[in-house]
Amino acid sequence: MIVRIVISVLFILFAAVQLNDPDPWAWVLLYGATAGVVLWSAFRSLPNWLLWGGIAVIIISILWLVPAFIDWVNMGMPTITGSMKAEAPHIELTREFLGLIICGLAWWWLLKKNKTSLS
Repeated sequence: MIVRIVISVLFILFAAVQLNDPDPWAWVLLYGATAGVVLWSAFRSLPNWLLWGGIAVIIISILWLVPAFIDWVNMGMPTITGSMKAEAPHIELTREFLGLIICGLAWWWLLKKNKTSLS
């Protein structure tokens, strides 16, 4: 339960730092929803349809950003951490892609834990 609460707090922090993003509400919603389901799972079992639905949304979003991620890899993976402001489109899109991967891993982990126990 403590691990889930800590993970939930981390996703709340992720959501908070998105408020200065060019498209903040999509990311605040994504990170906030992830925080919410992780916190919910600390106390109650989650319906599998909810987890699969969240995973589906994340996968579709990842697929949308795959071309930008591939472009970044083909560029030789230049730094995306040089500054908080994204000076080039590949910086923002790659960060978004990686953020989706992190959320997807959290939702997938919840799905796997949901089938076994709530530990």
